[in-house]
Amino acid sequence: MNRLKRIEGQVRGLQRMLEEDAYCPDILTQASAVNSALNSFCRVLLTGHLKHCVSEDIRAGREDTMDELMDTLQKLMK
Repeated sequence: MNRLKRIEGQVRGLQRMLEEDAYCPDILTQASAVNSALNSFCRVLLTGHLKHCVSEDIRAGREDTMDELMDTLQKLMK
């Protein structure tokens, strides 16, 4: 949640920059930082999902979990 709150603050900062007609390269730099923060959040979330949810499902014999994981990874890689 803390990570998402920081990202939310960064997005609000982007909105403020646009409202104040900030220099475009500065806005782009900030947007890149937001994108990087979201990617980092997704990596942490995916790692937790793999370590807990997916591994538990595999141990329990839920074969559809791998298909779901592959679908999720395909969406993330678009």
